[in-house]
Amino acid sequence: MPSFPEAAHEAVGDTTLRANLRHATHTIRDKRARAVAELDDWAALREAGKRIKDETLRHLDTHLLRLEAGVTDAGGTVHWAADAAEANRIVADLVRATGETEVVKVKSMATQEIGLNEHLEAEGIAAYETDLAELIVQLGEDRPSHILVPAIHRNRGEIRDIFAEKMGSWGRAAPEGLSDTPAELAEAARLHLREKFLRAKVGISGANFMVAETGTLVVVESEGNGRMCLTLPETLISVVGIEKVVPTWRDLEVFLQTLPRSSTAERMNPYTSMWTGTADEDGPRAFHLVLLDNGRTDALADEVGRQALRCIRCSACLNVCPVYERAGGHAYGSVYPGPIGAILTPQLRGTTSEIDASLPYASSLCGACYEVCPVAIDIPEVLVHLRERVAEEGGKGHRLEKAAIKAASWVLDHPNVLAAGERVASATRKVHPKRLPGPGARQWSDHRDLPELPAEPFRDWWRKNRT
Repeated sequence: MPSFPEAAHEAVGDTTLRANLRHATHTIRDKRARAVAELDDWAALREAGKRIKDETLRHLDTHLLRLEAGVTDAGGTVHWAADAAEANRIVADLVRATGETEVVKVKSMATQEIGLNEHLEAEGIAAYETDLAELIVQLGEDRPSHILVPAIHRNRGEIRDIFAEKMGSWGRAAPEGLSDTPAELAEAARLHLREKFLRAKVGISGANFMVAETGTLVVVESEGNGRMCLTLPETLISVVGIEKVVPTWRDLEVFLQTLPRSSTAERMNPYTSMWTGTADEDGPRAFHLVLLDNGRTDALADEVGRQALRCIRCSACLNVCPVYERAGGHAYGSVYPGPIGAILTPQLRGTTSEIDASLPYASSLCGACYEVCPVAIDIPEVLVHLRERVAEEGGKGHRLEKAAIKAASWVLDHPNVLAAGERVASATRKVHPKRLPGPGARQWSDHRDLPELPAEPFRDWWRKNRT
């Protein structure tokens, strides 16, 4: 991926993309504002969520071991994955052990983060997304562009064309004469996916929360496809980031109030599925939990940056961000777009690549993201913190900046040199350019007037008139 400025420059020229994003984000955020306003204690719930997350992260090792014990006692098996490669290997081995060559998937950002679908495909295993938006992305050979609505960049006409052209090669074809009405598109997806639900022997999921108290996993959704994947297959494999654990059911109560209102603007999710290990004659016969680190402990070690691990993936910050609204999710080069992606991705992946080093700068620092975050992540604070880290690590632009600052410091320490420079600048002011050189600087001066230098330096004027 190119750096964010390059990718965003291309994205803002796509008028269809911008129209789709503007309509969708404004609709979602307006509904969210009304849903949140219904609760008199929203500020208290927000503060409670923040404190629960911070306390959990402070004692994460204890809660994870308690979770492992609960899952094991309930008949499940826990696997620990230090990075993406290890998690992919574990999942592929578990699927191969069943003898199956296809799996159905619940929408999962963790599996997208590690590139699980691509790894399984390389191993000869077909992974079918069952969330409607994820299905659209998969059929369109596309990438997600939003945390909650991965196909937010597509309109109904584009979705109809994707279904008509691609569904047949993945399974049941779309009906003849398919229109772009939501009801017909949903019915086409339902018929296409039903065959996969009834045939699949292995399901793969993530989880919104894990309750350490009992070893219970929780998935909240709006379509019901998740419940089909969680209950019908004989084997269920869940890949979950280690930060998703909460200590008790009472803690979970807070997030089941704040998450739906912040994400889908609903008082509660239409489907909230919970499972604890395995049970005779009910649900999967085998359950495996893969606990994923993949950079999370590195983020946890950063006293400022660790607050990104509070995130409950509601996407509220994306829907109010003026940068995301214009650039879209693909420009972030990560499964985590928008303001939260700008602080989470560089911590999980590091800042050595061009795209990751540019993400902390993909913000106007307006603070709207902080105002809507249901767990009070101070995203602007973390962005500035990460910018400092990127600057310290260097890079072409930052090396030039450091050299310029060093030169300026030397000049300011030598008054005679500064005075001589001021006189030269005043004497040559008639030949000064009206625009700054270089692509980035030129764009800046396209919309701003460069200040004109006076005929003589201030110190000379003062010496003549005030001594």
